Formats: sequence, C-alpha cells, structure tokens
Amino acid sequence: MAKVSSSNGLEKRPRLAFRSADDSSFPGWKPISLGSIIEPYIEKVYGEHDYEVLTSSREGLQRQVEHFGSKQRHDTDGYNIIPLGYCTYRNRSDDGKFTFNINTISKTAIVSKFYPVFRFTDANSTFMAEFLNSSLRVKKKLSILAVGTSQVVLSFEALKAAVFDLPCKEEQDKIASFLECLNNRIEHQRTLVAALKKYKRGLLNKIFSNINGTVYPRVYLSEVADFLQGIIYSPSDVSNSGYLVLRSSNIQNGTLSFDDCVYVDKKVTESLQVKCDDVIMCVRNGSKNLVGKTALIPNNMPMTTWGAFMMIIRSKLNDTFIFHFLNSQMFFSQVFKDTGTATINQITKGILNECKLPLPPEEARKKTSKMLSSFDVKIQNAERCLAALLEERKALLQQLFI
Repeated sequence: MAKVSSSNGLEKRPRLAFRSADDSSFPGWKPISLGSIIEPYIEKVYGEHDYEVLTSSREGLQRQVEHFGSKQRHDTDGYNIIPLGYCTYRNRSDDGKFTFNINTISKTAIVSKFYPVFRFTDANSTFMAEFLNSSLRVKKKLSILAVGTSQVVLSFEALKAAVFDLPCKEEQDKIASFLECLNNRIEHQRTLVAALKKYKRGLLNKIFSNINGTVYPRVYLSEVADFLQGIIYSPSDVSNSGYLVLRSSNIQNGTLSFDDCVYVDKKVTESLQVKCDDVIMCVRNGSKNLVGKTALIPNNMPMTTWGAFMMIIRSKLNDTFIFHFLNSQMFFSQVFKDTGTATINQITKGILNECKLPLPPEEARKKTSKMLSSFDVKIQNAERCLAALLEERKALLQQLFI
C-alpha cells in the first residue's frame, strides 16, 4: 500500500489500493466539480397522497413512523418526491455536519422540503454517498461552504460548487461493490442481533407467564430484595480517579458500558458500593425511554458506586432470578401500569414496594436463571461481532477516504 498525505495536514495514512480487471493500476484521482455529476430532481406533492414520508438522519434514510416511533402530523404540501435510488440530505445542521442518504426502501416516498433531492450522473451512487459521508476532507469543505450561525445551511447550489478529487467510474464501481459486501455483512449481523433479542423477550415473557400460572407463592419484591438509592455528589467531587459512579449512560443494551465514566473523590460507605449480581437500574431520567433500563453487576468491580438517579436492587436470593424478572413484561406492566412502557420519568421505592413476583423453589429459579443468562451471552457475543464489523468498516473507510 502506498503512503499518501492529505491536503489538510492530517497524518499520513495508507489508502486501500484497488486494481482494474486486468490487474493494472487505476489512474490517479482527479478534481471534479460535484455540479458536473449531480442532477437535481424537482417534483413536489400537494394535497392527499399515498406517499411514504421518509426522514434523512445520520443513521440513514428511514420511514418517519419508524424514526419517531409514531406517525407525525405534518402538512406535507410542498414535500419533495424522492424516487428509488435517488439521494437526499438535510440541508440544515446544528454542528456543521451533513449526511447523504440514498433511497433504497420505497418506490413512492417523499421527504421534507428542506431535503434537496438529486441523482448522480456518470458516478456510482453508493461510492459517492460513502465518500461524502466518510471523507474528512469532504466534511471540512462542506462545513466551510455552509452558511449561518447557530444553525448552518448547505444549499444545493453550494454543494454543486464543491470540487473533490475522485477516482474514475470503474474504480468507483469496484470500491462500491466492496463496501456493499461489507454493508451486507453488517446488516445480516444487525438482523441477527435483533432476532435474538426478540426471541429472548418472547422467551422471558413466556417463562414468567407460565410461572405466574402455577401455584408458586407471589411475594412483594421488597421481601426478596433491598432498594438502595445512589449517592449525591457535586462538581467539586469529580476527579480523574477515585470511585466510579455508574449513571444511565453506563447502561447500554442491557449490559454495562464504560465509554463515559465519571469518578468522584469522596468517602463512600460499603453499603453504597456495588456487589456481584446487584442489579443497577435507571430510576429517574429526562428521557422516559431510559427509565427502567437495567444491567447486572459482574464480579470484581471494586470502588464502584452509583448516582442519585440510579438504584441498586440487591437480591436476597442466591441467584439472578430477580434480574430477569426486572426485564419481563410482568414487571413492566406493574411499574408502568396500563401501557407496559414508560409514561413516567421516575420509578420510586414506593412503586417497587408494590411490585409482586411469583417465587419458585431455589432449584427452579436457578434453572430458569441459567437458561436466560446463557441466552444473554449469545446476544452479547452477537453484539460484539457487530461492533467488530462496524470498527472494521470505520477503519477501511479511513484508508479509502482520507
């Protein structure tokens, strides 16, 4: 691999080398104005229609009902029609970053009037979208071309005026084919993770439904667990070392994440330090979606406590049965009453005190916990594989698009 240096002073990095069908090198990348390879598409919708409304986000082009979780009530008069295979982007940004997405999901779709619609001519659409979204040089140039103060706007005319070094069409096709293969692997793994989680939810609810239909006694959660509120600390307590304070951001996909850690330099009593198999729960948050999220504390976590918006549920049983109960629909339906989903911003000790659960004998509890925990391991392994693929993709894009 040849070493190349970017024009904006970034460190030298290798660039992946693609070769033509006869194994010869492709010609060098040449400066091309985007205006010469993009063609606007202007067709709008008015009145009643059957078009799907799409949202262009940084996660891709999505159906609006899926992106927001419900159908949005907007006046769609003047919305832009986006044909299959055409590209769009949200031309307004709070941070100077813009994401370009291709419509691959609907033949009859519309997007906001603030989303310019266009297609690439004499260029590979997949390559161009990846290039515009991944190249640091592109991001820097587009942020300069955008105008505004608190919210900047990248007009379609400004986009067309941008000039970038681009490979020939044949090399674009080769790079796009390579990236599509990698993207398909990622999507397959993402689908697998979603399927495993769906199956686990169904299995969990079926198990507790069956247990609930037996003659096992129903006990209050407070009879088999203690509820421990987290510590209060001030900004002056925050330090580079000391006690790790678990917060809502440390719970990701049902496990602990340590990408965003806060440490405090203050005295913490032993009862407010986590123990193996404690359940950490987010009990108060500005986002209702985070309320009720849990993770199981693993072994060997010394000098770790939790914040005031979190709670430790410390089981009095010799198993992880309570952890699985706290992730079941049986628990959610009691805490969140009618809907089974968070409609409140907090779970209090009083609410937990009122929760009941069926209590099988110890042997049955351990058997259930072991089965559900083994499934959790499968999900975690699948998620690690997905994370590795995403990191691989990120590294490859850094080598492809400097």
